[in-house]
Order: sequence, then C-alpha cells, then structure tokens
Amino acid sequence: MPKTMNCGICPCDETCPVGEAVALIGGKWKLRLICTMCLDGTQRYNDLRRKTKGITNAMLSQTLKEMESDGLVVRKQYEEMPVRVEYSLTERSRALWPILHRLGH
Repeated sequence: MPKTMNCGICPCDETCPVGEAVALIGGKWKLRLICTMCLDGTQRYNDLRRKTKGITNAMLSQTLKEMESDGLVVRKQYEEMPVRVEYSLTERSRALWPILHRLGH
C-alpha cells in the first residue's frame, strides 16, 4: 500500500484541491465529453450527442453549460443560418488528458 502524501491540506477540508477537481469533472457525462473532444477535437452539438451513447438532449445541454461555466469548454456560435455552434476544450481541460489516460492504464 502506498504511503500517504502530506500536501498540507486535509482531504476533508473544503479547500481540498482533489475534491475541487473531482467536483469539476465528476458525474456520468463530463469525462466522456472531455475524452470525446480530446480524441476528436472541436465538435458540434449533434456530433457530441451521437458519440455520447445514452445522453439525453437536456442532459447534454446542461452538462455543456456547466462545463463552459467551469472553464472546461468553449462554446463558439457562428452568425449564420442555420446557427452553427461548436464546442472545444480549453487548455485547462486538455491538460487533464494525460492524467486521465494514465489513470485508465
């Protein structure tokens, strides 16, 4: 069993950085969306919905709004008809990919 690391902050504390990170990417869909955009780049809404099996329109919309608010996703709307919207990862969320990839192994 690995030794515990003392980072100076109690994991039960409200300011625990691990807890804050888990809160940002936790839930059923956020990691799936991050992985999809890491692998496939910028995506339109319908592409994300098609690639994220089982997600509803309401849940995808809510999750993308939360991720945008948390600085994980950038939403870009083009002023054309019909309106085109694309979602891409921020540097903050792209930096998660090596960590997630390593956790997977």
